[in-house]
Amino acid sequence: MMTVRNLGEQGLLKIFRQYCSEVVGDDAAAMGVTLPNHQMVVTTDMLIDEVHFSDRTTSPEDVGWRAAAVNLSDLAAMGAKPWGLVMSVGLPSETEVEWIESVYKGFSQCLRTYDTELVGGDTVRSPIRTLAVTAFGQVPQHQLIQRHTAQVGDALVITGQHGLSKAGLEILLNPDLYHDFRDRSGVDQELIQSICRYHQRPIPRFDAIAMLHQILQETLKQDPFTVSGMDSSDGLADAIAQICRASHVGVDLDWQALPIPEVVKTLAGDRALDWVLYGGEDFELVLCMPFKLANQFIKQLPTAIIIGEITSEISKNNQLHKLEIRSTFQHF
Repeated sequence: MMTVRNLGEQGLLKIFRQYCSEVVGDDAAAMGVTLPNHQMVVTTDMLIDEVHFSDRTTSPEDVGWRAAAVNLSDLAAMGAKPWGLVMSVGLPSETEVEWIESVYKGFSQCLRTYDTELVGGDTVRSPIRTLAVTAFGQVPQHQLIQRHTAQVGDALVITGQHGLSKAGLEILLNPDLYHDFRDRSGVDQELIQSICRYHQRPIPRFDAIAMLHQILQETLKQDPFTVSGMDSSDGLADAIAQICRASHVGVDLDWQALPIPEVVKTLAGDRALDWVLYGGEDFELVLCMPFKLANQFIKQLPTAIIIGEITSEISKNNQLHKLEIRSTFQHF
């Protein structure tokens, strides 16, 4: 197998350039002026071998897709459209060229899906395979979605189901266990594979943001922009708790409305609710907005569900402590 040591840095860069914007080659990317009445938002994320991905669970193309998607999801969570991304890679000298080229293929596939491109990066030797991605996006002024603006009386909305990424990861980590389980339970192999894709290829919810903006433009023009929220990459419970803490509010969850996917019930048993609340890496959006807007939103976006209401911190219905009983994944 050809390794990056055999190929050398310039040979590696020659391969990478086919996945980059045509402007790549200068010392920096020229961003130009943002769109009229827009502002720029920036996010960054790192993926480390055996922390965020492994050869046991994620193909190199899926590693590349995830590296792009987790950053794009942060842009969607702010209400922004992507402008471009940069990716720096740290590689052991023994890394196979085929592996890192496949990473770039998956990264490029994701970027093309969301009409954006790779505009720069860096390549260095490292003892651990590392990807560091920075994404730039643009959002209309006064339509920036942030965590600290939730209001008492807002509806709490999620853009889709949770627990599916956790289910996919568990299947990938324990293939023999779930092979036996599938045979006993009658769970379809095609369904199992589709569940694994929730973990391997997350989908940034730009469709939800586009729908939200469409509703605001067409039916609610007179109202000020009053949407707050974030994505659920670190878990649904974590997202709700972070919004509440940042906005100094509480939450009254409708536990009956909180969806638990049937496959999660089947795979997790009595742990199903934990997978939904604390599993993480579902990359849905958790949004707070007036009920008038929320009802329009869930009509237009079939996957969206109202799961509760924002309350005051001192309300007797404040259930925030129930969500904070467990913590989600922490690096330290």
